[in-house]
Amino acid sequence: MATTEHPGPGVTEPAPPGRLRAWMLQGLSDMGKGGGHTGPHAEPQPAHQGQPWWRVMCLTGVDYFSTLGYQPGIAALAAGLLSPVATIVLVVVTLAGALPVYRRVAEESPHGEGSIAMLERLLSFWQGKLFVLTLLGFAATDFLITITLSAADASTHLVENPHLTGVLHDRQMLITLVLVALLGAVFLKGFLEAIGVAVALVGAYLALNAVVVVVGLYHVITAGHVITDWSSALTTQHGNVFVMIGVALLVFPKLALGLSGFETGVAVMPHVKGDPDDTEARPVGRIRDTKKLLTTAALIMSVFLITTSFITTLLIPEKEFEAGGQANGRALAYLAHDYLGNTFGTVYDVSTIAILWFAGASAMAGLLNLMPRYLPRYGMAPHWARAVRPMVIVFTLIAFLVTWIFDADVNAQGGAYATGVLVLISSAAIAVTIAAHKARQRNWTIAFAVISAVFLYTTVANVIERPDGVKIGACFIAGIILVSLLSRLARSFELRVTSVTLDDMAERFVRDMASRRMRFIANEPDRRDIAEYRDKIEQIRHDNDVPGHEDFVFVEVTVTDPSEFEAGLTVRGEVLHGRYRVLTLESSSIPNALAALLLHVRDTTGRTPHIYFEWTEGGPFANLLRFFLFGQGEVAPVTREVLREAEPDRKRRPRVHVG
Repeated sequence: MATTEHPGPGVTEPAPPGRLRAWMLQGLSDMGKGGGHTGPHAEPQPAHQGQPWWRVMCLTGVDYFSTLGYQPGIAALAAGLLSPVATIVLVVVTLAGALPVYRRVAEESPHGEGSIAMLERLLSFWQGKLFVLTLLGFAATDFLITITLSAADASTHLVENPHLTGVLHDRQMLITLVLVALLGAVFLKGFLEAIGVAVALVGAYLALNAVVVVVGLYHVITAGHVITDWSSALTTQHGNVFVMIGVALLVFPKLALGLSGFETGVAVMPHVKGDPDDTEARPVGRIRDTKKLLTTAALIMSVFLITTSFITTLLIPEKEFEAGGQANGRALAYLAHDYLGNTFGTVYDVSTIAILWFAGASAMAGLLNLMPRYLPRYGMAPHWARAVRPMVIVFTLIAFLVTWIFDADVNAQGGAYATGVLVLISSAAIAVTIAAHKARQRNWTIAFAVISAVFLYTTVANVIERPDGVKIGACFIAGIILVSLLSRLARSFELRVTSVTLDDMAERFVRDMASRRMRFIANEPDRRDIAEYRDKIEQIRHDNDVPGHEDFVFVEVTVTDPSEFEAGLTVRGEVLHGRYRVLTLESSSIPNALAALLLHVRDTTGRTPHIYFEWTEGGPFANLLRFFLFGQGEVAPVTREVLREAEPDRKRRPRVHVG
């Protein structure tokens, strides 16, 4: 079998781009040099050159652990005195639900694709593409709200610092926009993921939080009346323990922000070192160490969630959590200033601002990794979407818009953030349930089904309680689908075949034809009996006035998945009924397959091939839709258009005849 890769559309050199355009479109990614997918995680180091799992955990941690900056305050607003109990429910769901799900995702998708890729494999054709685009919309909601919410909380810590509050009062919106702009500027310059910076930030931030927690617990224990007052108030409000647990379950969806970070944990998986004998097909060491990463991060976060919700609820007056209060969006910073002094509090503020800002960087990196992983493969992104800088500008402008819509309010963005997080976790739970079912693991299937039900309930409850999240998600979904379909329509006439492979019989046909005029007949296979081919030749001779001594080779294309955009082309030759030579192809698009074959034959033989069609019945608009959706339709003019775009030189372009 011989294999030849077509060099790609076009043969003329493009005009040199302007300096600004060249800078904007430089490479596919400044963060993932070497080709392949774009995005910061797209070109991971080989397993033996990766990083130890605990260092990579810090890269996840800038997103996951940074939620301590605002989670205790949000929990107090949502659950009031019941905040510690509701947080315990959150921790149980984290350790017994989200953690097992993502440990399984790490097994099933060890190259950083995440649960979206698992679900993509279950669905084909257009319904699969639309489903993935929907999930990408919620993922965009998650990551973009991470950027805006983290920047808003960072500005809150800055504005509320006692040394700066007089100067920066009422400047939170401006500061948030500046932080988002700085984030975009860093990525425009070229952001190399610094795991070392993440380790330093996470280490310092967790150490400072540990100090605040220890001091807070000391004050709770030494002031005995605090616990007594809290328990008495709880009993007065809710009666008994069972009522408390019931109420905690009802308010749990509002605390879902504490579940963020798992999707990022899987996304950074390719950077985990693993074992020296790991292979790309089965990186056992990487999977094992990623499970350690996820488990350790979840355990650390669970301890901090419980202790911080406990001390903030008991030590901070309830009115301070509300809008305008000194603990709103910065509960732990309030305690740091109150119990450890303004100097320590300022150090804590600086650490919090740094990790929140870096969490935005992690989210931007996630966006730049996730979108190019899917959209270009679907043909649903413009060419410039493969470059980092234009996408950074797009995401930064969207972040400006979201910040303006929510008025840089941390609490107002919590619903949208939680919706994105919960939809992704729910989809992951469903994906691993299906995977366990296919593997005939009955116990795991039942367990994951229960977890899926819990997360689906949480998602629905969150949407009902705070519909802003699903509204923002729906806007992202609508935008992604609209842009994707327009891009796919605009790129419909591109030559999308990445390579052409001919078997020995097909090669023999081509070599034989190279000594004379090369004539192909595009045939839609029906019965494939002798009458079909005989009548087709007679029709072509009659319609195009071809001399009787000329011979033909039939070309038949079978459409596989018309929603696919790019793929290789395999051509097989066969002789039917002892006299008719037929080339059979499988492709997502008939015109593209025919155009690629003709260009390949031209390039390998140096002769200009001719192909003959008959007109397709039906209106042009209906045929265009058939081509766009199903890869068929009016084949002749579309084949000619694909050839025209791929080969600007008319003298070298294969000839298309229609009768």
